[in-house]
Amino acid sequence: MASTALQEIGPDNSLLLVDDDEPFLRRLAKAMEKRGFSVETAGSVAAGRAIATARPPAYAVVDLRLEDGNGLDVVEVLRDKRPDSRVVVLTGYGAIATAVAAVKIGATDYLSKPADATDITNALLAKPDELPPPPENPMSADRVRWEHIQRVYELCDRNVSETARRLNMHRRTLQRILAKRSPR
Repeated sequence: MASTALQEIGPDNSLLLVDDDEPFLRRLAKAMEKRGFSVETAGSVAAGRAIATARPPAYAVVDLRLEDGNGLDVVEVLRDKRPDSRVVVLTGYGAIATAVAAVKIGATDYLSKPADATDITNALLAKPDELPPPPENPMSADRVRWEHIQRVYELCDRNVSETARRLNMHRRTLQRILAKRSPR
């Protein structure tokens, strides 16, 4: 399996991963190394830009929202330094406007979190004129809703009232949702 992955990847297997979620970054780096990539990681826009400038990789996976700025800044540097690089933008905030912006700047593909290593690899290695295959087991609509609520809840510093206001739902309804286990 590794030898076929290497043939698909090509002679330059350099991959830059930029994400400020340290546990996710470590897991993804390990998974991508197992798939034949030579991985370099960055936890911020500044670090990602520095690596993209010094050693522009053949492939990159960049989180859209990072603590110190926008991941599209890293994509712009990659496009300037290495126009042939294949870039996938990841985000937990899937929206059409950000997807369009990412593609206009030069991203190859745009995936919503949580994306697994297989989905990311498929997006990185897809031919320019073909779409990557659909995910093997996509999240259910209930799970997507739950993930979105959890993300907004965390962004509101776990404040139920503020989260309910931003999601335009009743506070008690939100409390009941938060008290339940995550759907599959």
